[in-house]
Amino acid sequence: MVRHRKIGNAHQKHGNNNDTSSSSGSSESSITKKTFKILSLWKTIVGFTCFMIAVYVGTLGYLETRVNTPFDDEKVVSDSGLSVPERYWGTYRPGVYMGMKSREPRSPVFGLMWYELSAASHKGIRHWCDQNDNLASYGWLRHDGVTFGEQLMVDQPHNITTSFVKTPGGEHGGHWTVRINVTANGNAKVPFMLIWYGALDESLGPAAPHSRLWVEHGAILGHTPQLRNFRVTFVPYKGRLLHTSYSEAYAPGLHLLKEKLYSLLKVERHSTFGRLAVLSPDAELNDEEKDVNFVPFQMLVETPFVLDVVYATEDLPAPPLKGDEYTRVLEQKKSSFDAEFEDKFQLAAKGYSEEDIAIARAAMSNMIGGIGYFYGAGRVRSQYTREPVPYWRAPLYTAVPSRSFFPRGFLWDEGFHGLLIGSWSPEIQMDIAAHWLDLINVEGWIPREQILGAEALARVPKEFVVQSNAAANPPILLMQLARQARRRPELFEPHGPLRPALDRMFPRLQAWYQWFQSSQKGEEPTSYRWRGREDDGMQLNPKTLASGLDDYPRASHPSEAERHVDLRCWLYAAADSMAYLARLLHRDPTRFEVTRDQLADEELLNELHWSPHTQTYADYGLHTDGVRLVRQPPKHPGESPRVVRSVTVPPQLKLVTSAFGYVSLFPMLLKVLRPESDKLGKILQDLDKPDLLWSPYGLRSLSKSSPLYMKRNTEHDPPYWRGQVWVNVNFLALSALRHYAAAAGPHAARAAALHAGLRQNLVRNILSEYKRTGYLWEQYSSEDGKGSGCRPFTGWTALVTLIMAEEY
Repeated sequence: MVRHRKIGNAHQKHGNNNDTSSSSGSSESSITKKTFKILSLWKTIVGFTCFMIAVYVGTLGYLETRVNTPFDDEKVVSDSGLSVPERYWGTYRPGVYMGMKSREPRSPVFGLMWYELSAASHKGIRHWCDQNDNLASYGWLRHDGVTFGEQLMVDQPHNITTSFVKTPGGEHGGHWTVRINVTANGNAKVPFMLIWYGALDESLGPAAPHSRLWVEHGAILGHTPQLRNFRVTFVPYKGRLLHTSYSEAYAPGLHLLKEKLYSLLKVERHSTFGRLAVLSPDAELNDEEKDVNFVPFQMLVETPFVLDVVYATEDLPAPPLKGDEYTRVLEQKKSSFDAEFEDKFQLAAKGYSEEDIAIARAAMSNMIGGIGYFYGAGRVRSQYTREPVPYWRAPLYTAVPSRSFFPRGFLWDEGFHGLLIGSWSPEIQMDIAAHWLDLINVEGWIPREQILGAEALARVPKEFVVQSNAAANPPILLMQLARQARRRPELFEPHGPLRPALDRMFPRLQAWYQWFQSSQKGEEPTSYRWRGREDDGMQLNPKTLASGLDDYPRASHPSEAERHVDLRCWLYAAADSMAYLARLLHRDPTRFEVTRDQLADEELLNELHWSPHTQTYADYGLHTDGVRLVRQPPKHPGESPRVVRSVTVPPQLKLVTSAFGYVSLFPMLLKVLRPESDKLGKILQDLDKPDLLWSPYGLRSLSKSSPLYMKRNTEHDPPYWRGQVWVNVNFLALSALRHYAAAAGPHAARAAALHAGLRQNLVRNILSEYKRTGYLWEQYSSEDGKGSGCRPFTGWTALVTLIMAEEY
């Protein structure tokens, strides 16, 4: 019993020990489990955090690269370079007075410089088109965009006529001849310096061994992988060649050729002229890493003088044009050009004088002759990039607004350019549009300003170089393509010659259209807002560069609540154009038609933009008219006083009715309004009031009654779209008036009368100013009709040719 009890006690003790051990083990296990759970949770949190950081970084990296990632689809430009031989060579350097290059990313370039021998002239060397050169006039008289052109430059007391004719054939682009004809007033015998040069574009990289330039037996010789061997010879046709000199040199870039030429000129004694600047060897070539990439030939001539510059390749047996044969072929081409111009525009048949027709021919020829071929990469940014990044390297074949001031591509300008170019050559216009659409990125965005290559970059202020992917530009390039297809449907039918290109364009047009719809939408349904407005406190009214109307008055204080009536109308026209192109290409137009019909709803439009008080359409935003520029005293010693904006009346959210002008007309300009609309009637009623927009020289951009009419935007920015007459918007007005005049409705007669009066005013003034000044201008004064802004502006001002032809 005792033993048993002991045993029992022992068992009990052991059991108690076991119980204690079990309890302790259970506690430890519980702690371990909790610890494990905490560690697991901590690891999960850390892992998830790391994963989210990785996702964020990856997403951010992805978003950073989208701005400069090309659209992932077939390129529109399927043939380029030597595969389009008829457009291979051309005057594709519109920023110089005379230059030739090929449509090749790595093309040799050729060009003209000149200067007067007289030291008293102080004019310097002419090379780039420059307003400060103050030439009395210059520009193309005829240019067909393919085979020839003729240009007159008046640099008193000299007239310099340059022309070129191409000889097609062979496998390397054919031959061409440039003729330079210099005369002095009264055919006086005057010494004059001509310089013709060849250069290798900086995109070629180190010249040798793949590309070379050199001089041999008085000619420029060269070799590139695309062209193989070529030769440029100088053939005097008339007059006396008094002296020649040349140099083989190294230039750091195309933008510094004139500066390099200056460095090569050395003064020597001359038996006739005493002291003469001649070209000398280039000391930089002593550097073994530098090769010849610039060969200038200087010729001292006695006017009158005619020189043929003849470019030839080895593979074309036909002799290049020169001398009498060149004269004969040039005259033949001029005659054919004039006949084709009349056939297409019918200006003689409409009763215009030969002098007026010659101006219209020059306007169109300058548009065509202003087509350039650029290659390079722009600089872009998005909200996800800390610093601007390079776009991809790409070519651009495009017309330029102004050879002197804007010798580069602008997206919304090109839409207007194509209206005229397409009337002359649908093939060239489609080729230009194709190059632009190949610049679209994966987001559907196209940079609005193209600055490609060192020569283009050298002429742009730094603040305009970087393009933001938030900024749009009016989609008139899209509208222009639809217009072209409507006017010439045979070219776009299933077996038409331009149908394949339009097919390739459509996915890009669709992406561009969708980018507008997603990136520019406003806070209210069916409202839209231009992005990129920034209030720096220095501007009387912050610019809206994206709209193309720059300093046109909008809401005084940019905000997300803004809605812009012109953008809404542009997107109506874009949706209508997309619907038409979709039907033409046998694709589903439904979603474009739905948007078009929604934006055509006048009740919705009026809810957002119609002011019952002023009976006008207007933008909406945070606005006050109580603004003025004031000079602010310096805050610190040594600082200059600044002119800043002072706000005297707090802004409120409202319609910006005080700014009556072009923006107020957009529902009419883009034909959003129905022909029977009473709002259309009110616009037409206001249109010819002289105290508003009507002037004897065209519609002014801003009403005289606006508080900002002809007001400076900053201390240094004169008014731009604040009262001047702009031809592109007047063209839209004429097109709309013709449309409403032809439509059955109560306003047809008034629209027809306004069309006739506006067209007469506009044409008369543009032609008159060209005769007076020798130029087409960027804009015209609504007070006296005088041209202002930059000159020559043979971008959309050249639409005067279509206006004269009544072709809208």
